[in-house]
Amino acid sequence: MEYEVTANRKRPRSLDGLVGQEFVVASLRNSLQAGRIAHAYLFAGPRGTGKTSAARILARALNCPAGPTPEPCEDYDGSDEIARGTAIDVIEIDGASNTSVNDIREIKDEVLFAPTTARYKIYIIDEVHMLSNSAFNALLKTIEEPPPYIVFIFATTEIHKVPATIRSRCQQFNFRLIPTDLIAEMVKEAAADLEITADDGAIFWIAKEGTGSLRDAYTLFDQIASFSEGHITLEKIRDKLGLIGMDNLNDIAEAIADGDGQRLIELTTMTLSRGVSVEQFVIDLAEYFRGVLFVRKGVHKETILGLAPDQFSGKLIHTLSDTQAERALELLLGLYRVIRYSLNPRFDLDLAVSRLASLRDFVTPQEVLQSIQDIRESMTNDDAGRPAATHAPSTQNETAVREMSELTPVQVSGVLDKIRHTKLALASALEKAVEWNIGDTELAIVFDSEYPANAARGEEETIRTVVADIIGRPVLVRIIVRSEAPTDEDVAAGARQDSQAEMVKRVFRGEIVE
Repeated sequence: MEYEVTANRKRPRSLDGLVGQEFVVASLRNSLQAGRIAHAYLFAGPRGTGKTSAARILARALNCPAGPTPEPCEDYDGSDEIARGTAIDVIEIDGASNTSVNDIREIKDEVLFAPTTARYKIYIIDEVHMLSNSAFNALLKTIEEPPPYIVFIFATTEIHKVPATIRSRCQQFNFRLIPTDLIAEMVKEAAADLEITADDGAIFWIAKEGTGSLRDAYTLFDQIASFSEGHITLEKIRDKLGLIGMDNLNDIAEAIADGDGQRLIELTTMTLSRGVSVEQFVIDLAEYFRGVLFVRKGVHKETILGLAPDQFSGKLIHTLSDTQAERALELLLGLYRVIRYSLNPRFDLDLAVSRLASLRDFVTPQEVLQSIQDIRESMTNDDAGRPAATHAPSTQNETAVREMSELTPVQVSGVLDKIRHTKLALASALEKAVEWNIGDTELAIVFDSEYPANAARGEEETIRTVVADIIGRPVLVRIIVRSEAPTDEDVAAGARQDSQAEMVKRVFRGEIVE
């Protein structure tokens, strides 16, 4: 038997077979049952959603000997010809190649003759928006008052290009993109028909790549089935089509989370050396960051993410903020637009990868302004309500600090990382602490300067919550400033720097240059 592509082999022959178009099916079914047959129909929607199939099904329903009926017979004369698009009385015209007014004049002449064998003579014009303005104008009178045995069915993917004068004379049906889960079911059924086994992950990937078009998914399925040797897996798809695997994407994500630029460049080079194009690398990485952003927003539906939530790097999800994930996605989308006109796409990719390596340090201007405002408020509150005696700890406090043990560098780093996601100013202040002394019930954070200590005061509850999460038990938090006599250099520096300059220095973690 001659091979037939899946899109043609699985083309629906009844209204029930139209997947994902419930409104269209219900409307056509009710019209056929009531015998309310319009002179012209306009089917609009994205490619591969069933417009031409619906037109042929409607033609079969109208010309069925028992009809018009929503359940046409399968074996009447001419039924197969209509389904294949070769019937004498069901004329299919490609609007893209028959655009002139002369082509429409031929139709106007033909409609004067009754159908040869069928009840209705039906004209199916695909991509009708490609007709010229003169051709549209020539159609107006014909579709408004055609002979009773004539039905027009127009199909288009760009409804906005169809003149309003045409749309007003047609019953319009809008076809929608087909949900991914429905496409996956249809692809799985097609694989079973061919006795091909397929992993669920591979089926879902094919359905997702169809982007709402069942025909696109079928075409991709045929291509993959040709090299899968009877068993379709996600690994075979990635290997043969030059895609980046999830393991590789997660390695790249963890390098970004660690800020490891060297490893990130090495992983990028290794990926491209396996035959993955720069464009495909950018597409896959952008899709990955889209999923990370959605997971951070609380979206866990697999059909939206494209993958199961647990397949994304948890380290990257917890390291980045929403703003940083948005920045990464924006950077990759901009890169995809740029590389089309780039002198060397690899150079642009290397630049973007270098920026991704420092992504965790990205701060928006709004966050900087908010941090400055927080510091100002902290300084104002401290000056208004804190007694001067807080500048020097008591002998009892100094003794208590000496009896404690210090938090490990890993624990301190964990505390700072968690606080940095929500309160950048507080994290900046805590970085200036010289000691983190922990006892059975208390944590003493020691500073050698009053300024960062003031920024940390009032945030003890926030610090306590994060520390308890890190060390596994609750503790009280105490902010202490070590009493030390200022040196001559400290006095000279203090004379040169006013309070505003010191605030800017602390926020931007830099030094003031004279």
